[in-house]
Amino acid sequence: MTGARLGRTGIRVSRLGLGGSGLGNLYTAVDDRTATETVDAAWTAGVRYFDTAPHYGLGLSEARLGAALAGRPRAEFVLSTKVGRLLEPNPNPRGSDLDDGGFAVPDTLRRRYDYSSDGVRRSLDASLRRLGLDRIDIAYVHDPEGHLDQTIAEALPALVELRDQGVLGAVGAGMNLVEPLRRIVRACDVDVVMIANRWTLLDRSAAPLLDDCAERGIGVAIAAPFNGGLLAQPWPKPDSPFEYAPAAPCLVERARRLATAGRRVGVTLPRAAIQFPLLHPAVATVVVGAQGPEQMAQSARWLRDRVPTRAWTPLLAQGDDTTGTAAMS
Repeated sequence: MTGARLGRTGIRVSRLGLGGSGLGNLYTAVDDRTATETVDAAWTAGVRYFDTAPHYGLGLSEARLGAALAGRPRAEFVLSTKVGRLLEPNPNPRGSDLDDGGFAVPDTLRRRYDYSSDGVRRSLDASLRRLGLDRIDIAYVHDPEGHLDQTIAEALPALVELRDQGVLGAVGAGMNLVEPLRRIVRACDVDVVMIANRWTLLDRSAAPLLDDCAERGIGVAIAAPFNGGLLAQPWPKPDSPFEYAPAAPCLVERARRLATAGRRVGVTLPRAAIQFPLLHPAVATVVVGAQGPEQMAQSARWLRDRVPTRAWTPLLAQGDDTTGTAAMS
């Protein structure tokens, strides 16, 4: 799988990346073998960019990803993780993290938001221990929308200092919200942003952010190109997930209009959905989750089977009600 340069950095990422939430048992538990096989399937498909976070499974995703990559040449893959949530012992465990965090893991640990300079360094040190790797290539500040002032004053400067010391290759921020990321791009010396759910066939509200990044030479990683699952089916079902909840009927209908437009030009909805983000020149990679090797291999096939140029006109004419979609999220 060919790679792309990440903004103005020297880092090159595969056009398809594996997101680690599924490896952390997002919503449903998978065993260690399945998690390893998922990473193996990604590698076989040419994926060389892997993203994780302490948040995913209370550290389980980092531990599993590090173990699965341990035998791979370190120079051949790019790894990102995130800061902003420290993991600490939970004094009042209830047995599962599903209700609080959405992950099917024991809640022996809990998350504590910390966007301080010290918290950033402590988070990276803990991530390196869980990963069992010698370095992290990209560090994102994770979901800092409720802590923007401290993120701009402390978290990102701390990451920039580590980058300038050669400890990190690139720094940035990742979230689901466009305007906070635009503020970060304007105010901070970041190399990359990760935006989830906001640059898809169904929701194109991240267009101003992507244009800001293109103007400044900042790389973009697009996560969740299927909007949580709604665009991952050739014909969306009424009970399809949209982001973190069941899709509203109006969204299912809009997704079906996209599917219909694709059928007329011989393109399935998921094939178009995974390729759409790469149409913008600022986007270096599309990051997908997977809870099994079959899902990972299917995503890779959808990306490889190129959508004909002529097909994009009818596809892009559908589903571009970005205000309505964002308002429902």
